Amino acid sequence: MKTVIKKVASKAEMKKFIRFNYEMYKDNKCSVPDLYEDMLNTFSSKNPAMDFCDAEYFLAYQDDKVVGRVAAIINHRANERWEKKTIRFGWIDFVDDTDVSKALIEVVEEYGKSHGMDNIEGPLGFTDMDAEGMLVEGFDVIGTMATIYNYPYYASHMAKLGMEKAADWVEFRLLVPDKVPEKMVRIGEIVQKKFGLRSVKITSKKMLKEKNYGQRIFDLINEGYKDLFGFVSLTQKQIDEYVKTYLGLLNLEMVSLIETSEGELVGVGISMDSLSVALQKAKGKLFPLGWYHLLRVLRGKHPDTLDLLLVAIKPEYQNKGVNALLFTDLLPIYIQNGYKYCESNPELELNTAVQKMWDYFETDYTRRRRCFKKMLK
Repeated sequence: MKTVIKKVASKAEMKKFIRFNYEMYKDNKCSVPDLYEDMLNTFSSKNPAMDFCDAEYFLAYQDDKVVGRVAAIINHRANERWEKKTIRFGWIDFVDDTDVSKALIEVVEEYGKSHGMDNIEGPLGFTDMDAEGMLVEGFDVIGTMATIYNYPYYASHMAKLGMEKAADWVEFRLLVPDKVPEKMVRIGEIVQKKFGLRSVKITSKKMLKEKNYGQRIFDLINEGYKDLFGFVSLTQKQIDEYVKTYLGLLNLEMVSLIETSEGELVGVGISMDSLSVALQKAKGKLFPLGWYHLLRVLRGKHPDTLDLLLVAIKPEYQNKGVNALLFTDLLPIYIQNGYKYCESNPELELNTAVQKMWDYFETDYTRRRRCFKKMLK
């Protein structure tokens, strides 16, 4: 059948764009759907990334039936930071038909070339705060709310289209121990004394605001992640939006901060209950009953798994054992609340500094995802 590509040009078409993923994976036990309302905001002018990104969205049709989707994104700040002319493809899904995947990638390439781009990379979002990387290993393991799920045939389509590896992310499932490992406690004590560090808990939303921890956490993320693949520092507008939207959802006891004796923030670890099963039950919608499944988790009915959303360490303190301090604070809380597992979420394959943190734990390698690239002709 002939594949026809159409640009998303109406609210009804944007709804089709978002819902196509849900329809493809509605019976898949490993896929975790995004919330429809979140996706609407992501693709709208409300997204602060639109200040420095250009984007178009496309649907693939066969006999008037949607068979694929893709976003074409130019992140001008990223291109300036990394001195590249890259068109990104993101939110790509397609049936197992190479005519469809070829048509989707080609429309992104043409959009890129029409704007002076000379290479293509993806799957990537507008920024590093969006889910990124195509799943290439771990198709039989339930994902996390921060990751992409796709069928195994996707990667073979990319290879047929001349794509090659740009970067890989790996993920691990960690077993929560019965007690804090003695080696971790010992290293934490040494690091604490050597560098004059202390663990700090945010005890209230009032303290979070008064101490300006939201801003300070994202400033630390900007500094700690600055040299990672494709990362671009968050703008103040983005930081304000993330603080307003997400920090209020956190269980503050699951957040650990490390400061110097002078109060300088040098480390942060943020974890939360896994929402994967709750999002599956919600089927990507808050209404009419999706909110109930999410609130049950957010209000204290703990699942047996938690997500390690992020760990950031100030560059001059990296590889010095500061992570041991983070986890000597967090592990007792995990144990007390009855968690059995931690999901690491994606970390760059070459980021051995992060992966060394898991030496304290019994771990299972669970998933690998890939960013593909190709030069444009």
